[in-house]
Amino acid sequence: MTIYAVERLSLRIGDAAILHDIGFEVRRGACTALVGASGSGKSMSCFAPFGLAAGKASGSARLDGAELIGLDEPALRPLRARAGFAFQQPATALSPHLTIGRQLREAVVAGGAPSPDRRALAAMLDRVGIARPDARLDSWPHRLSGGERQRVMIAAAVAHDPILLVADEPTSALDAPLRHAILDLIDRLRQDGMAVLLVSHDLPLVALHADQVAVLQAGRVVESGAARQILSRPLTAETRALVAASPSLDTPGPALPPTGAPLLAAQGIDVTVAGRGWRAPQVTLVEDASFTIAEGEALALAGRSGSGKSTLARAVARLGPMTDGELRWRGEIVPGRDRMAAGFRKAVQPVFQDPVASLDPHWTVAASIAEPLRHLCPELDAAARAARVDALLEEVELGRGFADRRPAELSGGQAQRVAIARALAAGPELILLDEATSALDVLVAGRILSLLQRLQADRNLAILMITHDLAVARSLCHRLAVMEAGKIVEQGPFDRMLSTPGHPATRHLLGT
Repeated sequence: MTIYAVERLSLRIGDAAILHDIGFEVRRGACTALVGASGSGKSMSCFAPFGLAAGKASGSARLDGAELIGLDEPALRPLRARAGFAFQQPATALSPHLTIGRQLREAVVAGGAPSPDRRALAAMLDRVGIARPDARLDSWPHRLSGGERQRVMIAAAVAHDPILLVADEPTSALDAPLRHAILDLIDRLRQDGMAVLLVSHDLPLVALHADQVAVLQAGRVVESGAARQILSRPLTAETRALVAASPSLDTPGPALPPTGAPLLAAQGIDVTVAGRGWRAPQVTLVEDASFTIAEGEALALAGRSGSGKSTLARAVARLGPMTDGELRWRGEIVPGRDRMAAGFRKAVQPVFQDPVASLDPHWTVAASIAEPLRHLCPELDAAARAARVDALLEEVELGRGFADRRPAELSGGQAQRVAIARALAAGPELILLDEATSALDVLVAGRILSLLQRLQADRNLAILMITHDLAVARSLCHRLAVMEAGKIVEQGPFDRMLSTPGHPATRHLLGT
């Protein structure tokens, strides 16, 4: 039985045609996946029929036989309540000002159901595999790991028992085992008859979990059919390019540039934070972590969600707290954040996970790239800063034509290139990449990795790469350090770690 059917869906925003005659269907208890490069129209195809995208939609989209296209907001609202929506970034989709229990309650009421009691709310969290569900009802979103936030998002999306779940990149920022766990969770929800419309750039996951797939390119469906057949024997050039760009640990690793003298040494790093409540004990996030990075060397810091990767990286870059331990830069002790020399801040620069969110929406690209120069290179005048910005735009393969654009006018890949240019502005020796490709499709991620490989070789750039994707990290990194529960449990040369993993956490990441 078909739950959701889309036919000849088109979308115009102003004079621009965004979607062209899109068609697909989702059957009861089945999963249809939309895949394609960034800007191909995947998310627009999901949200436009429900009135959740800008522009004017035409064509047909029927949810359980009821037409959505052409309805005004009052008529559309009760039909939209029959669907649930899980968005790509749970950290921003969940309100930071409301507890998890309050947000679940509001999701139920918004879906037209009576307000649930605490036991019912805890059951919702238990349904999606949240440990200690009753205690988690009183937690704030920032206290949860990425995987837990994604489960909460799904719990809120299905709290009112929708007939269709629309999941837009629900696994993009999660480690490999957790990605499978989230899709396994969605599969279990399907057993109750719920239909799933999935947007994803993870083609191996799509092949395992989706029944049907539609491949989009420039707002058109270029290929569709059974997921495993399409992805194993693609017929169109667009699908073949997506499949070929998917990273794999089965292929040989690339030749990496040589490394030089020791650059950064972290010894016995601890990070603790205050517990919740005035009498609560402190919580240890990172414990006794040690590693080194040499000139031109790339170190991957990997681990499951909530293992402490980003907390450790922010501590050693002096962007976050460090309770105990010692940092040395070229053999010299790095003081605390209050007394840190400008030279270290200039030498170590970050590139954050969400490139669009890390850029000021009101600033032009040129202003964002020039900002570090104002603080870290005060010897440059306005003309020299402008020349440096132009050179950096060329270096990250954007060009001077992007200087006057704002973040809203950039694709995800373009925004990530701007973030990389900003990080390179002051001439750092080490950059911190926090999941720098996790939110990008495989084609764009491949181009970003190629750019990073070139910069690594040309600038003799050292890299600390926080990642959940070992296949991506292998294309760039000399060594791998694996974290589990705030500790580095194993580290060594990348290929040796892949061939003979010694710790269960490493084997878990490899799926062995």
